Amino acid sequence: MGIGYTIDTPIKVAHYGISSVISLVDDMLIEKMRAYHSERHNKPFKPISDKIDDFRAKRITAYLDLVDEIVREKFAALKQTGQDRGSEIQKYMAMLPDQSALKDKFHELAAQYDVGKAWDWIKDHLSPGKIDVNIMTKLDKENYKGKEKLPTKFSDAHAALRGFAKSNLESSVVLSAGMNPRLYGYLGEFPDFFPEDTGKLKKKIILKVSDYRSALIQGKYLAKKGLWVSEYRIESGLNCGGHAFATDGYLMGPILEEFKENRTKLREKIYKYWCNALEKKDYVVPDSPPEMKITAQGGVGTSQEHQYLQDQYGVDSVGWGSPFLLVPEVVNIDDKTKQLVSDADEEDLYLSGISPLGVPFNSVRGNTKDIEKQEWIAQDRPGSPCPKKYVVMSTEFTDKPICRASRQYQHLKLQELDEKDIDPVEYQKAHDDIIEKACICVGLGTSALLVNDLDNRVEGEAVSICPGPNMAYFSKEVSLVKMTNHIYGKENVIQREDRPHMFLKELSLYVAYLKEQIADSPVPMEEKQRKSLEKFRANLLEGIQYYRNLFGVSGEMIDSFNTYQDELESIQLDQFAIAE
Repeated sequence: MGIGYTIDTPIKVAHYGISSVISLVDDMLIEKMRAYHSERHNKPFKPISDKIDDFRAKRITAYLDLVDEIVREKFAALKQTGQDRGSEIQKYMAMLPDQSALKDKFHELAAQYDVGKAWDWIKDHLSPGKIDVNIMTKLDKENYKGKEKLPTKFSDAHAALRGFAKSNLESSVVLSAGMNPRLYGYLGEFPDFFPEDTGKLKKKIILKVSDYRSALIQGKYLAKKGLWVSEYRIESGLNCGGHAFATDGYLMGPILEEFKENRTKLREKIYKYWCNALEKKDYVVPDSPPEMKITAQGGVGTSQEHQYLQDQYGVDSVGWGSPFLLVPEVVNIDDKTKQLVSDADEEDLYLSGISPLGVPFNSVRGNTKDIEKQEWIAQDRPGSPCPKKYVVMSTEFTDKPICRASRQYQHLKLQELDEKDIDPVEYQKAHDDIIEKACICVGLGTSALLVNDLDNRVEGEAVSICPGPNMAYFSKEVSLVKMTNHIYGKENVIQREDRPHMFLKELSLYVAYLKEQIADSPVPMEEKQRKSLEKFRANLLEGIQYYRNLFGVSGEMIDSFNTYQDELESIQLDQFAIAE
């Protein structure tokens, strides 16, 4: 959900048994939040200056240890409220699904003897949610001390990993945005990622993947280094918030089916590589493979969809993200941005080109960061100041990397464009692509500063936000209890009645994406490009056939799938081929 929205969510929900993820992109924001929560929870605070060695990793470790300490204290306090009516422990119980083993045991014990003893048993068997962290592997900027480039271990993603590895947390690092071999190799330098004598992994690895092949390649790579992937988190390429890593037309249902069919094989194959690597490193080799979860997320919006993924594909859990933007007791969202996303419909939520990474990015029209960007363009000063430099990746014009959203880069790029003699239409398109980039590494953290009334002189007040397309169907602020009730089918917080099934929504996004790719391609097309788009279209058609077999031969969903099939079959890519 971005950098700042869930930066302290574990403090708000972990004591209720709810797991969440903290982004480790912005150590400046992390240091401000550490100061804020230290004061709020009466903890000592000593600033970590950016002038000391390894300050980024040290800030991250200090913050994660603080969050862990606060969560432990809140969880201990929650368990002490056992028999009080309206207590926190009852809120914990109320947010569990009706078919919870914990609830069932409580009712069983309560029926056998007094409720007080049942509550005592419950308190002994509760557990807090996990405090997981996310590292976007592509954001691994090299750092300097003066003019001297520092060793690789001081680059951004490496330092973030070190900060997590040295923390007291017993949780997972979520690695997203693809494979980074150097970073994956660095994981092997920290003992917490290897099994203890009991076989326990103190720190675990979660990989976000878009398909089975990616999971197998990355899982084998890590296993050969003695590193076990405890969870493969399958994320819809286009039906999730944030950066959109579109597949080659492979849809969520067929992808999950492949994981279901190959789950045992994946685990056994990875286990062999893992055991061999552990033996070479003189670690204890567990007698059996550790837990390997398969989970899914992306566009889930109803309890029926949630349960269907578990029943049909056997996934261990289902992730929910964007709808929680309308639960302010869980996330940091300022009033203006909250109103923006609650009012947003399908046309407002769009796949943009604003990310400096050059990857499509889900955004919402009218966000204040885009308004700020347009004001600078109107003043003939396109581009943004670059105060944090987390996405400096271009060496097109400079020796040291700079960000494509920065004023410096856009000035140089527009200057280069003006020197070219190209068609006016092509010129305008290139011009618009350059100035579309926005400073999201700042904008995605600003809301946390605004909500908590923290110093935002460096960042300003403009906010970026990256809700998934599913946000169009959630339109009012709700409490945490109401949202969990919605997830488990106890009540419904969606007012609209025209929300499509998550599989249909994803298909519609992929069809639109294919059309955009065709429209943006040169005419005539290069043969390689044409074949790539043809493969994309064929994979979509194959996915539709899978859904038709899954859901039957008739009905409203089948009619929708048939409509998309007709639309895809009407696309004739041969007409774009280069004439011989």
